[in-house]
Amino acid sequence: MSTEQKDEMSFLDHLEELRWHLIRSALAVLIVSVVAFVCKRFIFAILFAPKEGSFVTYRFFCRMGHFFGFESDFCTEHLPFIIQSRTMAGQFSAHIWTSIWAGVIVAFPYILYEVWRFIAPALYENERRLARGFILVASALFFVGVLFGYYLITPLSINFLGTYSVSPEVTNNIDIDSYFSVVRSSVISSGIVFELPIIIYFLTKLGVVTPAFLRKYRRHALIVVLIIAAIITPPDVASQIIVSIPIMLLYEASILISAYIARKESREQTVESKA
Repeated sequence: MSTEQKDEMSFLDHLEELRWHLIRSALAVLIVSVVAFVCKRFIFAILFAPKEGSFVTYRFFCRMGHFFGFESDFCTEHLPFIIQSRTMAGQFSAHIWTSIWAGVIVAFPYILYEVWRFIAPALYENERRLARGFILVASALFFVGVLFGYYLITPLSINFLGTYSVSPEVTNNIDIDSYFSVVRSSVISSGIVFELPIIIYFLTKLGVVTPAFLRKYRRHALIVVLIIAAIITPPDVASQIIVSIPIMLLYEASILISAYIARKESREQTVESKA
């Protein structure tokens, strides 16, 4: 459909177009979810791995502790808690919802593609040429965030919360929904946070933020980052610092992106004024 045809579309036509983009996105999620549902053993082996003492993150922090000469709480074969299902449909429900969220994560690039197909006709030709790069970069950042959440935030959270005890009289028997909620929130929230450079790119294009604004409020951003880290990590300072560092690096990268966009638009305006 050409740009001129898009411009002539009525409000209802736009809604119909949006409906088909949503349907195709939902079908992509459904297909991946069905595959994930069938590959139950593989999916749940990944999800339960962070509760084992042999998980790669625990081994790394254990070795780091030995390197600096102190005993680390990460040096353990098994975490002192068990996962249980206390409802008849508990395991089946966890299987269904885990498959759906796996579908959302894996199909994320295609969802971005459908979003871009919907909004691209309203953009200028040079902006539409950025579609391929936008989908690639946004997807890469999301998956890096997902891996960051899985290999760092998830094990830190599980290790802290799963071993925390107020009294020897209380044992940690974790419900399956509670366990998956920690894993899911850690992974999804990290994936979204890692989209910060993309968000800043579009906000700069829209004129909402500028490089000067981002630099001016860098200290305020640090406080926001620490708050985000406190929300998505267990309440200990070491974990919050570990998580805050890459988020602040993303913020600094966002400043560079914003500055590049601002310089590019300034040059274009200068060329247009001279023409």
